[in-house]
Amino acid sequence: MTGHSERGRPAAPDAPAIELKGISKAFGTVQANKDISIRVMPGTIHGIIGENGAGKSTLMSILYGFYKADGGDIFIAGRKTAIPDSQAAIAAGIGMVFQHFKLVENFTVLENVVLGAESGARLTPSLSKARKLLTELAAEYELNVDPDALIQDLGVGMQQRVEILKALYRQADILILDEPTGVLTPAEADHLFRILEGLRAQGKTIILITHKLREIMEITDTVSVMRRGEMTATVKTAETSPEALAELMVGRKVLLRVDKAPAAPKQIVLDVENLRVKDDKGVERLKSVSLNVRAGEILGIAGVAGNGQSELLDVLGGSREATGRVTLNGTDLDLTGKLSDARTRRARGIAHVPEDRHREGLILDFHAWENVAFGYHHDPKYNRGWLMDNDALRRDTEEKIAKFDVRPADCWQTAKNFSGGNQQKIVIARELERNPDLLLVGQPTRGVDIGAIEFIHQQIVALRDAGKAILLVSVELDEIMSLSDRIAVMFDGRIMGERLPSETTERELGLLMAGITDTDTPHTVQEVEANLAERHGKVQ
Repeated sequence: MTGHSERGRPAAPDAPAIELKGISKAFGTVQANKDISIRVMPGTIHGIIGENGAGKSTLMSILYGFYKADGGDIFIAGRKTAIPDSQAAIAAGIGMVFQHFKLVENFTVLENVVLGAESGARLTPSLSKARKLLTELAAEYELNVDPDALIQDLGVGMQQRVEILKALYRQADILILDEPTGVLTPAEADHLFRILEGLRAQGKTIILITHKLREIMEITDTVSVMRRGEMTATVKTAETSPEALAELMVGRKVLLRVDKAPAAPKQIVLDVENLRVKDDKGVERLKSVSLNVRAGEILGIAGVAGNGQSELLDVLGGSREATGRVTLNGTDLDLTGKLSDARTRRARGIAHVPEDRHREGLILDFHAWENVAFGYHHDPKYNRGWLMDNDALRRDTEEKIAKFDVRPADCWQTAKNFSGGNQQKIVIARELERNPDLLLVGQPTRGVDIGAIEFIHQQIVALRDAGKAILLVSVELDEIMSLSDRIAVMFDGRIMGERLPSETTERELGLLMAGITDTDTPHTVQEVEANLAERHGKVQ
């Protein structure tokens, strides 16, 4: 492929593919990037890691033209380059694959690739030219995908390939990938890494933004660490370790593995039999789900998002109707809607940390002390006759803030002014401190800093050790493997199988997550994707 004219001149000898010098960016009083300098060498995979709010996304948004830096310079292949918008970034040879794909679902693959890069007023010649080039690119980079397939009929792994093809079609020499494995099965993630290695071998430069240290260690050549808007270190991946990187990110030593004794499960607390749920369109989302959770154990539910885990939590938490049978400590829970509200569940000893803290767990414009009462405002200790005892509630909140190390330690702060990790600590504190018989916890560390992840995991294990039953839903397979005492895998609204963490592998769980139960037979990524397409169409 021939490059754009402005990229036709040869690069300076040994020049970095990208060099940022003194980049600063502030949003009001918040300094998102502070005097950042970084060099990314051509033909390498360069990882960028950091806690939430460290400034990674802001920095990449400046490079891709979404934001304009307050100060500093950008050099592409040794030449100072102005990037006022994304079109300028594309012209400079930069492509970006976002965490949430930018695809038109009712368009074909071919139409999505061409969209915005048409070669003239008439679309037919553009499509004809694109089809030929797309075939060449797919073959060269192992990005095989049907050009005539509708995006809405493709799984997320295939959709990600389309995003990469879009960037390559626009002649990108530099690819930025933002959390690229967040919605992939392990098999799909492995295939993505092979694609990235192929791109590197062809001379492409790749910037990988991820919070998964295992992926950094597996795929990158160099890794840069950001903390509080500043670049704290850039090291060769082969010369560092996950523990060292975690310490650079947080500023202290972090325990990466979950330190827990073997479980001592006792009586069954939660028993689910033949649970079925239909959505508003009549589509069955839970298909005869049966499982149980015992006191003193963590049952982890693994699966790609959209396979029934959310509906399971909704039913058990009392916000969705269902058919089947659910018992708590041997007593039936009502599933018809009349008595299945969340308040009744809480009174029965069920606490619920929802998957989406912003939509279901917090009222962002309310103070921390008001959010601690969220769902529990009928508790007698928070009431004085017909009135809320706000002083008692604030004292209770201050105790929880201290115990769970919420920062800033100010119960008058509104929830929106806390970081994601501290917002999650507020929700965790509210639910765990109710001494529940059963804890439902969905995505406990989604969007949470690595230091807060360590703390949250410790609190969940402590609750288990206190003899409580815990049902854990997470799309993070590492989290499921390290926290769970038993693992159930969901696909397309069904339980595909149950495993003990000590007796399974990520590959086996990944196949179950793709709907394949015959784990004695080798399977390719293509076979996994074909199975997904045949049995589920797409991940909703």
